[in-house]
Amino acid sequence: MERIKVKLDVIEGMLYYWQATSEKEKVGEGFLNDIANMPAMKLIYDDEFNEESVRKALSAISNREMFKGNNKKEGRFWNNNMWMLEDLGYTDMMVTPLKTLNLSSLIEKSEAIKNSSKYEEIEVIFVPGHIYVYKIIDNKLIINFFRVKPSLYDEDTFIEDKDIVDFIEEKIIELLN
Repeated sequence: MERIKVKLDVIEGMLYYWQATSEKEKVGEGFLNDIANMPAMKLIYDDEFNEESVRKALSAISNREMFKGNNKKEGRFWNNNMWMLEDLGYTDMMVTPLKTLNLSSLIEKSEAIKNSSKYEEIEVIFVPGHIYVYKIIDNKLIINFFRVKPSLYDEDTFIEDKDIVDFIEEKIIELLN
């Protein structure tokens, strides 16, 4: 194991979307399609949730239209994105620790990670998801951004009531097995 890379491409795009939408700016369909077609987003698609699901939900929010998802995943995706618009300060509290997240220490700290030769590089990818907490696909740990919970009292950040670095370490070890 040589590198653990944190990827926030989709979240960076969504920050613009959430900010513009909260300020009642029109976000173009081209931008929504670009978000929906990002390689990291494609990792969470299946028979029930795909590019069109993302486009429809984000378009409805941006246009202030009613939205009725075709399934639980679409409904949850819409609901999670609406939640981001309620308090952009909290959204920023979710994003800030991810931007400074350095996981290279996990390679030194964890013998299981350091000694693994399964992959040279692991990608930890944060995406705006729906009902799952995380997914593992090959050398990619995909984490649902909406499950990131910053502490309101200190600098700590959690996923599923675990410190974010501990959670990621546990899932990387799962990925390597």
